[in-house]
Amino acid sequence: MHYAHRYVASLFLAAAFAGPMAIMAAPTPQGAAVQVRVYDRNHRDYHNWDGRENNAWGVYLTTNHRPYYEYARANRREQDRYWNWRHSHPDGR
Repeated sequence: MHYAHRYVASLFLAAAFAGPMAIMAAPTPQGAAVQVRVYDRNHRDYHNWDGRENNAWGVYLTTNHRPYYEYARANRREQDRYWNWRHSHPDGR
């Protein structure tokens, strides 16, 4: 009986030490989404380029009667104009 208590106690002690190590060793999967940040040179701030920003880019192009193209393909002057427009047209975040 005395040996059984020692055996059970040592199992609980081993589980108490191994439990936290097993949890720390298993990495949790992070979101697969890639975060793209764009720097606004004139206003000296960063913007996360997500679906909302892409939608605002489309509204900007439509407002200025331009065909849609990706922001990354726009020249620096066009990007600066967009950020000036964007700061004067917030989407209420």
